[in-house]
Amino acid sequence: MQEVQPARAPAESAPSTGSRRILVVDDEENIRLVLRTLLRKHGYEVQVAESGEAALELFDKSLSGSEGPPDFVLADVRMPGMGGLALCEALRNRGSNATLIVMSAYGSIELAIEALKKGAYDYIGKPFKQDEVLLVLAKAEEREALRRENRALRQAVADDRELIELLGESEPIRHVLKLVQKVAEYRTTVLIQGESGTGKELVARALHRKSPRKDAPFVAINCGAIPETLMESELFGHKRGAFTDASSDKRGLFQEADGGTLLLDEVGELSLTLQVKLLRVLQESVVRPLGGTKDMAVNVRVVAATVRDLAKEVAAGRFREDLYYRLNVLQITVPPLRDREGDIPLLIEHFIVRNNEKLGTHVRGVEASARKVLASYAWPGNVRELENLIERAVVLCEGELLTVTDLPERLQEPPDVVARVLVSGELSIKKASRTIEETLIRKALEKTRGNRTAAARLLEISHRALLYKIKEFKV
Repeated sequence: MQEVQPARAPAESAPSTGSRRILVVDDEENIRLVLRTLLRKHGYEVQVAESGEAALELFDKSLSGSEGPPDFVLADVRMPGMGGLALCEALRNRGSNATLIVMSAYGSIELAIEALKKGAYDYIGKPFKQDEVLLVLAKAEEREALRRENRALRQAVADDRELIELLGESEPIRHVLKLVQKVAEYRTTVLIQGESGTGKELVARALHRKSPRKDAPFVAINCGAIPETLMESELFGHKRGAFTDASSDKRGLFQEADGGTLLLDEVGELSLTLQVKLLRVLQESVVRPLGGTKDMAVNVRVVAATVRDLAKEVAAGRFREDLYYRLNVLQITVPPLRDREGDIPLLIEHFIVRNNEKLGTHVRGVEASARKVLASYAWPGNVRELENLIERAVVLCEGELLTVTDLPERLQEPPDVVARVLVSGELSIKKASRTIEETLIRKALEKTRGNRTAAARLLEISHRALLYKIKEFKV
């Protein structure tokens, strides 16, 4: 029988974040008794089962019961009959959203790591300390709280299906969504910055749709796509005879967007002359059509977007400082996809569903080896590149799962981790070091065919340090 070490009283019990139903699964009665007593003492509703099969019976009964299924499952990874690994798969096949935490003795750590790969949240080594169990559960509850908050933000922001491309569980995108929620209702000018393909226009649309202007027009123009000679007419309109081809009056985009929102995409491409005229519109809320003699009042919220660093453009004399401050009242920076690694699976699933509907295909998901390739890619083209890549892969796919052969050749080639870090533009030594460290660990384990002792020698770190890193990186 496994020894349960005496517990130190934790600094504070796990905070309640809503429902706290937990199912404890272990073939040892002493373990079940200790955990049931401990968890009930800290406010959990606890059920216990002596085997994986018994746990599944309890789960099936809970689906029709008044209390509902468990929120957490704490299961021994090695039990007679169905162990924790098989239980994890069985629960997922039944559509369970419970957070699974496995317990493992020293000799079964490899099984615990395999469980992590199959969807378990974390593992606890045996013999365990009671406050260690409480800490892991507290972290799991915090994660569930963040997920609930994210779902609330999703409901609040995603009035249109395309806005799902802004959603995710990563901190950078959650920060963007919070800013959208805070500033949407105001008329204040917003400057959206971010790399090409990150979804700047989607942020602008979200601002519009969450604002009191949502029923008025949303008008977008790419300031870098229209010749300078035509840009003034596009923005402010013109009168008949204002120039050779002006055979009739034309309303400008400021007038078209009256009462709504105007997105000036790539605003950094505007000439200095047009910057002066744009500044006047922002200051006085009036436009004068080309060739006109009277100002016309407009009520437009201006949202500007750019891939350029406008502060540097100001310093270089290519962008007016006064216009910069007018545009940069509120700033939202959209993160690159490489900083949203945890959101990639969600986006892939969304694009697969969208392309199935659009193309009539029947792709169910992504093969494990292809998922690993997609997760390790730097995505210089960001969400737009991912969207285009998934559409291509869905078209080429001959089965129900996307495979590595369905991906472009640039992804199929083994990435040079240092080159990938440099291309990504990442300047944080800490983040770059983590990427290189994880890659070296994977290569060492691959070379030693999973022999951790030999891999630790190759890496010149202790066996214990390697086990810690394996858990940290979920290798």
